[in-house]
Amino acid sequence: MSSPPSREARRARGAVSALFFTNGAIYANVIPRFPEIKDALGLSDTLYGASIAAMPVGALLSGLAAAAIIRRLGSGRVAVIGSVLLAATMLGVGLAPVPILFALGLFLAGVLDSVTDVGQNAHGLRVQKRYGRSIINGFHAIWSLGAVVGGFMSAGAIAIGLPLGVHLAITGALFAATAIVALRFCLPGPEEESGGAETPTTAAAAPTARRTPRIALVMAGLAVIAIAGTIVEEVGSSWATLYMGESLGAPAALAAIGFIALIGFQFIGRLVGDRLVDRFGQRMVAVAGGALVAVGMGSALAWPSVPLTLVGFAAAGFGVATLVPAAMHAADELPGLRPGTGLTVVTWLMRLGFLISPLVIGTISDATELRVSLVIVPVAGLLVIALSGFLERRRA
Repeated sequence: MSSPPSREARRARGAVSALFFTNGAIYANVIPRFPEIKDALGLSDTLYGASIAAMPVGALLSGLAAAAIIRRLGSGRVAVIGSVLLAATMLGVGLAPVPILFALGLFLAGVLDSVTDVGQNAHGLRVQKRYGRSIINGFHAIWSLGAVVGGFMSAGAIAIGLPLGVHLAITGALFAATAIVALRFCLPGPEEESGGAETPTTAAAAPTARRTPRIALVMAGLAVIAIAGTIVEEVGSSWATLYMGESLGAPAALAAIGFIALIGFQFIGRLVGDRLVDRFGQRMVAVAGGALVAVGMGSALAWPSVPLTLVGFAAAGFGVATLVPAAMHAADELPGLRPGTGLTVVTWLMRLGFLISPLVIGTISDATELRVSLVIVPVAGLLVIALSGFLERRRA
């Protein structure tokens, strides 16, 4: 039996959990107020989608620099600094007086969030190595919990008529302070080398030169799995409230529940995800999750109603719960790479999902209707099933 984790590792786990919670809550405090911002700026669905896409554009431009920044400053410091700056930036997004500043604010948020995301995941994987078992899904569960809490905080602010600027200033200061305190408990020392266990696809004993194309193929497959997960998340954050309100006629308070249902069940899925992965393996869990996304959201779109749509968003959130952590973990374990390289590349490619989906959904929605464009969600579930072979089977 493995020895229990040290006190330092347990404290670091708490610190990383706080950082994930903060990251989820900062953005989720803005999401329920996106329809309010969209109306105030007079944006069409296409322009709204294009503005939302500015965030992944910023993430793509900054993402590949994350590994070098982490090696220089340390993953803990990068995550904390990024969290503080992100909180300030989201205040600017909420107060944007014209569409161009709204898009520029989201662009800057993407630049910061990409590096912050890699930093907190890299530190979480360092802590996981100290534990000797899967705990990464637990960190992502905390992110989902932060998003749920942030969504309810925003819904509460709307209900009491709290001005957007006051609301985001309060929450930004709160979560920035949380991140700063967490830094004290992060792991000290330099980042560690990658290449613990190999995925089945890379396990063959071949020279490094021969492995390079194989590793590139694996990273591409892992990236597409992560993209499928982010597409579902992006639909929940950017379009669920609009779909519930505009297409299904749900009242404003109920419309916000679509996003909360998806993120809430994603939280539950991640809460049990580590145990499922340890027992059944990443591959089997991904196949089951992809099927749940395809069937749940496919049924909700085929027979549109408020109750069934809430069930569909909940099923989609539960289904994608482990996809992004699984892809990140598998990428970080690829052999022969410098610290953070596999994780950085897959995370960077993952951002393509956040870039592509709002543009596609917004364009199709203006040409047809929003319900038609949301078919991208069950398609993403089917894609995960098809590519699940890039993930690891159950370890002995």
